Amino acid sequence: MSMQIIPLLLKEMDQEAQTTRKMLSRVPVDKYDWKPHAKNMTLKQLVTHIGELPGWVSMALNTTELDFAISPYTQVPIENNEELMGYFERTLANGKAELEKANEQQLEEMWTLRNGDQIYVTCTKYEMIRTSYAQIIHHRAQLGMYLRLLDVAIPGSYGPSADESF
Repeated sequence: MSMQIIPLLLKEMDQEAQTTRKMLSRVPVDKYDWKPHAKNMTLKQLVTHIGELPGWVSMALNTTELDFAISPYTQVPIENNEELMGYFERTLANGKAELEKANEQQLEEMWTLRNGDQIYVTCTKYEMIRTSYAQIIHHRAQLGMYLRLLDVAIPGSYGPSADESF
């Protein structure tokens, strides 16, 4: 039996989007400039990054690389949670649409993340899509810690949170 990977990726994308929506909806706008440590991103930088990550699915499928030397990283300006949620939904819809159009062979093509001559990773497009999902989960966990430190109730992710079970 040959398993199709794209339907599995689409299912996972939808499942993780549900949890991400719950987390992003709790972000206190009046704390956008807050960060827990000098080396951390601000809350606004963190949630904007989470919002953009579903778009990495489209990028992985439609390009062969991202070179920060040619395309320096800049975040989309987000000023409130309505803009944040809209941005997340747009990048999610775009990533999902591109994945729905993709074929299994595309997933085997190689993709590179670099900064000029410095190569950070070369992997298959499938692996980069999975990395984008892992990045969403990773940064969502960071967001959970930010929210905890700001005394904002944490929604459950894969079951109830401590805030929901008592």
